[in-house]
Amino acid sequence: MDAPAAGYAFEYLIETLNDNSRKKFFNVPRLGGTKYDVLPYSIRVLLEAAVRNCDGFLMKEQDVMNILDWKTKQRNVEVPFFPARVLLQDFTGIPAMVDFAAMREAVKVLGGDPKKVHPARPTDLTVDHSLQIDFSKCAIQNAPNPGGGEPQKAGKLSPLKAQPKKAPCRGQTACRGSCDSGEPGRSSGKFSSQIENTPILCPFHLQPVPEPETVLKNQEVEFGRNRERLQFFKWSSRVFKNVAVIPPGTGMAHQVNLEYLSRVVFEEKDLLFPDSVVGTDSHITMVNGLGILGWGVGGIETEAVMLGLPVSLTLPEVVGCELTGSSNPFVTSIDVVLGITKHLRQVGVAGKFVEFFGSGVSQLSIVDRTTIANMCPEYGATLSFFPVDNVTLKHLEHTGFDKAKLESMETYLKAVKLFRNDQKNSGEPEYSQVIQINLNSIVPSVSGPKRPQDRVAVADMKRDFQACLNEKVGFKGFQIAAEKQNDTVCIQYEGSEFRLCHGSVVVAAVISCTNNCNPSVMLAAGLLAKKAVDAGLRVNPYIRTSLSPGSGMVTHYLSSSGVLPYLSKLGFEIVGYGCSTCVGNTAPLSEAVLNAIKQGDLVTCGVLSGNRHFEGRLCDCVRANYLASPPLVVAYAIAGTVNIDFQTEPLGTDATGRNIYLQDIWPSREEVHQMEEERVILPMFKTLKEKIEVGNKRWNCLEAPDSTLFPWDSKSTYIRCPSFFDKLTKEPAALQPIENAHVLLYLGDSVTTDHISPAGSIARSSSAAKYLTHRGLTPREFNSYGARRGNDAVMTRGTFANIKLFNKFIGKPAPKTVHFPSGQTLDVFEAAELYQKEGVPLIILAGKKYGSGNSRDWAAKGPYLLGVKAVLAESYEKIHKDHLIGVGIAPLQFLPGENADSLGLSGRETFSLTFPEELSPGVTLNIKTSTGKVFGVIASFESDVEVTLYKHGGLLNFVARKFS
Repeated sequence: MDAPAAGYAFEYLIETLNDNSRKKFFNVPRLGGTKYDVLPYSIRVLLEAAVRNCDGFLMKEQDVMNILDWKTKQRNVEVPFFPARVLLQDFTGIPAMVDFAAMREAVKVLGGDPKKVHPARPTDLTVDHSLQIDFSKCAIQNAPNPGGGEPQKAGKLSPLKAQPKKAPCRGQTACRGSCDSGEPGRSSGKFSSQIENTPILCPFHLQPVPEPETVLKNQEVEFGRNRERLQFFKWSSRVFKNVAVIPPGTGMAHQVNLEYLSRVVFEEKDLLFPDSVVGTDSHITMVNGLGILGWGVGGIETEAVMLGLPVSLTLPEVVGCELTGSSNPFVTSIDVVLGITKHLRQVGVAGKFVEFFGSGVSQLSIVDRTTIANMCPEYGATLSFFPVDNVTLKHLEHTGFDKAKLESMETYLKAVKLFRNDQKNSGEPEYSQVIQINLNSIVPSVSGPKRPQDRVAVADMKRDFQACLNEKVGFKGFQIAAEKQNDTVCIQYEGSEFRLCHGSVVVAAVISCTNNCNPSVMLAAGLLAKKAVDAGLRVNPYIRTSLSPGSGMVTHYLSSSGVLPYLSKLGFEIVGYGCSTCVGNTAPLSEAVLNAIKQGDLVTCGVLSGNRHFEGRLCDCVRANYLASPPLVVAYAIAGTVNIDFQTEPLGTDATGRNIYLQDIWPSREEVHQMEEERVILPMFKTLKEKIEVGNKRWNCLEAPDSTLFPWDSKSTYIRCPSFFDKLTKEPAALQPIENAHVLLYLGDSVTTDHISPAGSIARSSSAAKYLTHRGLTPREFNSYGARRGNDAVMTRGTFANIKLFNKFIGKPAPKTVHFPSGQTLDVFEAAELYQKEGVPLIILAGKKYGSGNSRDWAAKGPYLLGVKAVLAESYEKIHKDHLIGVGIAPLQFLPGENADSLGLSGRETFSLTFPEELSPGVTLNIKTSTGKVFGVIASFESDVEVTLYKHGGLLNFVARKFS
């Protein structure tokens, strides 16, 4: 089925950019006149994509008109959206690439050319979610994490024995100089520029060190642990057009997206159009700060875009956020982020677009904007959009964009009215709602101790923490008895004695997420560290400190500015590049600290410059966790406690015994900006772009096949050719009836995608564990379901394996079901396997909101591979319903006011259903049970496209047939 050429209905809108240019564009403002002029900028981007991709099938003229009539149609209509490109991270990206590899096999079987199978949209895959902190500080003190995020078992806890004396060059163990002979400021020579993957010098003695030792060791373990997956990714980058893989050790998805992958304006065959992106990471929204429309979606939506289909969304409300005033010199962009986060949460912007305007916007740098946009998952918005303006263009020029490209970009954006200016005029956008935030009202703050929206002014921190100790256990309380709030526990560490108490900091991490896109806050942390070291301040050695930059650019400017050695001196040594502490991959605390926390039942603290810090996320024994700006992370690490009033209490004393307060070492805004201008410059961006393009030594030396078809390894437990295409025919067969289907599971309301397809650890008694054990793996090697998404055998066995699943057949939470008619109670997979051997089709009975929660592709793929033909529920989470259709499962819905109970269904019956030859959206079908009962259900398809996909047996089959 071939659709008409995209954009055919609106060819009359195509114009040349100027008289001397071959560049063309769709002049969309001509379509709407004054209607267009009052559209929010983000909606204008949706409209342009609709006009350009209008083919009469996937994108209809009515869809275009609905977007143009946004003011009256918002919240009421579904519209398709064709993003310009796709961004994947490795955990969620591997199933998509495995599906493409399997599709090549299927196309060959059907007689087609497998070389024609490529993603339809440019797709970038960053390998950034595999990094775990196996080594930090002095690597000799840390044992590597054995894999899968499981720390080594410590055995019986005992006080830590004194360690041999080590040189103060923390982590630079290759330095053999006499490092305790003087302060860093007294060493001869200037600090050398230290760039990742180049020889560096010990910052205190200028002796050669091959590379930061912890980076090398963590990367070595990462490559060993994930070798199979990395070889598959490298094969994918070789054989698929439109696929680029960003290798490990380069940076995290949204950071690389911002610094390297973003175009702002696309140019394809001389046609200009706005850059836009969707991907499998919730923080894709960071690029909204560059004026690029983008947000995170689930795996199946991402695959759909890669295959040339649109994502579907309800035409959103757009909240206009007017920023006024300017922040005071002591407020960082993180304070601004947390202030805006709290305000937007209070207003309620869940599921909405947020668009920023007002005089305060121009006072925010691009890095400030991207930091704010990156936090939008925390305040619930779909995205937070900053339209392109002069600040954006200056930033792009600063980072190396071609001058001619910038000129055509500006001309184009102004021609289609996507360029923002501060001057008010009659064409200002109209919003669903307008809120105002005065930047003057924002004060330095942290967020915690358990949720990102609970902001605490730094000035109130001590009082707030003490109140948390008193409060009942909850979001802000720990309920510590008054007589125990001053308890302390002594520990021996590295030959010295320390005291831990409530509020003691045990984890302090400047990590990749959110902040490292902002040089000002990272440089502020470095300058604060320099002043602290110069004043003789130190960080207690038992605190688990780490620095995990978002990319090598951060290392570059921290190093070239001369502050990296001081951060390292305080323990904030670079441990690697990727998500680490933020996703719970913290190295284990020392036995002495763990012992003390348990002995005193202490509420110890973690402080991190990320965006997620829920209780137990960093470490299950660290109950209080605070988000803070990078300089405040360093400050609290020096203080050793959050139970401090920085205004009245000193951080420590200098060599003369003089008290040193935070204000004594806090860098001024002028200092930070001067260093930012001097160090974050064009050569750094160029160097790092070259690094991404060249790769690194381990990646370049990694062996990988280059065959047209992937050579599947039958022994692999990570990557398998999935069975989605096993019965694929060249033409789709007529819709087959579902006859005498048994109910696999009888579920209630609010069954989440996590109930259906858990992403966490693999239980030792589960079907997946039995499979892995049979393949020769030990429980320590099981890893998680998330890490094994490229193996359909594991993921199918993990379907409905959540121990919290409540199946009415069982009557209690358990990953079990009853096989009929035998009456055996079995694991869900074992029951489904038995039904398949008997040739019995399956359905699922459910209540309201089936498939709620995170978008998860295996929550649809898993049931399909179990043999489920249909789900019958009272209502669905829309995204999950779309996923069911995408894999060929029929989403059936009880008629209004009816459900399994009201119809007297026990789930022990068999169910039969016939589809009409001309299936249409929303048609009512009749189900007949083995007891003779007949009742109507709704075929919950919402469009002809969904019906077409279902008739083909799902999205993958539909596209595979087009290739063949």
